[in-house]
Amino acid sequence: MMRLFRAALVQMQVGKDRTQNLVNAAKLIAEAKCDGAKLVALPECFNSPYGTKFFNEYAESIPNGPTCEMLSKAAKENSIYLVGGTLPERENNKLYNTCTVWSPKGELLAKYRKMHLFDIDIPGGITFKESDVLQAGNELVMFEMEGIKVGLGICYDMRFEELAKLYRLQGCEILIYPGAFNMTTGPIHWELLQRGRALDNQVFVFAISPARNEQGYIAWGHSQITNPWGKVTTQAGHSQEIIYGDIDLSECDKIRQQIPIFTQRRTDIYDTVKNK
Repeated sequence: MMRLFRAALVQMQVGKDRTQNLVNAAKLIAEAKCDGAKLVALPECFNSPYGTKFFNEYAESIPNGPTCEMLSKAAKENSIYLVGGTLPERENNKLYNTCTVWSPKGELLAKYRKMHLFDIDIPGGITFKESDVLQAGNELVMFEMEGIKVGLGICYDMRFEELAKLYRLQGCEILIYPGAFNMTTGPIHWELLQRGRALDNQVFVFAISPARNEQGYIAWGHSQITNPWGKVTTQAGHSQEIIYGDIDLSECDKIRQQIPIFTQRRTDIYDTVKNK
């Protein structure tokens, strides 16, 4: 089982030109590989602008379509595990916000559809309603990377502790959230939520944001790696960049032995249960 590896989070600039977005992503993936990354992760909506008015225009089928073709090729050419951020997915005339994961052979390992849709209304801050256009996913999705179990969520899913807990109960040591927090919630909640999910579940948390644009939906940026102690080990700024983490999964083992909260949970009184 692989317990030591380098992860790369690609905080890339995203524009309206899908082809250019894909070219940029492929270039940055190759750069991350050259710097030793075994696992590379992209941000939410890396192939298109983030916004309800864009989802239908940019939607593709999975695993067909130009975005998946690029991801498969990039994973294979660089011999990496590639978490392909998210893309708007179309299936049976329904749209989803979907994360794909690709093996070093270019094979589709996993497909996760955003479970909790981003419907919020903060007066004087931001109003957004993904459910006007998107359907919610209904399944937890994990993938294995040479014996390591990794759980997937997308952006707003990070706010729901139960999802992270269920992944931990199923043996995950890493949680990955492509996300695009905004300029209202990002400064206050982005880092805090990741630290909470990591500390509560004694896992590594990777969260990958797009770089900040100057118009449209403006992402907070600050892609981040958090360790099982709840400590931020690496954080980006707001511009396009790649951040790296040399991950040692023995940190999960140590904290779980030293602070054994999961064996101490009072499941005779309370529990977190997966319904289906």
